Amino acid sequence: MRQAYKVMAVLLFMTPLWCGAEPKGIFVAGGQFVMGTASEDIPELVTRYQVTWRGAFVNEAEAHKVTLSDFHFDPHEVTYEKFAEFLVANPQWQKQNIDESSHNGDYLKDWTKASYPEDKTKHPVVFITWASAQSYCRWRGGQLPTEAQWEYVARSGDDREFPWGEKLPFPEIANYHASGHRGSLPVGSYLANQFGIYDLAGNVWEFLLDEWVESYPAEEQTDPIVGGPISDENISSITGRRAVRGASYGGSVVNLRTRWRDSHRVDNPTMFVGFRCAYDLETG
Repeated sequence: MRQAYKVMAVLLFMTPLWCGAEPKGIFVAGGQFVMGTASEDIPELVTRYQVTWRGAFVNEAEAHKVTLSDFHFDPHEVTYEKFAEFLVANPQWQKQNIDESSHNGDYLKDWTKASYPEDKTKHPVVFITWASAQSYCRWRGGQLPTEAQWEYVARSGDDREFPWGEKLPFPEIANYHASGHRGSLPVGSYLANQFGIYDLAGNVWEFLLDEWVESYPAEEQTDPIVGGPISDENISSITGRRAVRGASYGGSVVNLRTRWRDSHRVDNPTMFVGFRCAYDLETG
């Protein structure tokens, strides 16, 4: 059967920043919180979640104080529809124009130029690289969230275990392996957290700004970016692994925790990793 594609009919001028009137995310009041997990709490987590693999939860340590400034945060993961606008305005990011050595061969696998399968319009965009995700966010006037911003938002600024609270996941509250969907769902298919932000557990993993490190520093931090700030000129030169959060439709219960950390190669587009953006207060 012939694949149906959604075609962008309106051409936009190339521009480095978002020029529309759409607000940039939901306002999140900053504050101080204890990020991560205390080492002494790890044995109890292993027992609670019946995790058998060695080293589970270790990269959540050490728990440490983080102070965040106010920021804005996308309520949804970036969709195919939104990413298509970026590709029309910035055709250098269309797959036929991308250096093949910069990815695994699956970049925008299900696209033709700026056209995508029309049944995916409101689904989170996948098969993206870290560089294309960060470039989209810069075009919008923001950047990928830091790990600290993401965890603070997922926990609604408090100590909750899952975005909705302490109750274990069940199929009606998140898209994960027990939900049986075997793929993403349209963004916003489940209830938002207390900040009004959706899909912080399940659906697709989300690329973050931070370079991946195996553990946290123990000292107090303010607005941390692991690996340091990234200039627009250096986006495409980033290699290695970056942090991802939030789990996917194939994730297990433990992956849906607000503190669970993982990583993904920047040049490895896949069907279960997407992203959203965050914005400094003055750009939102």
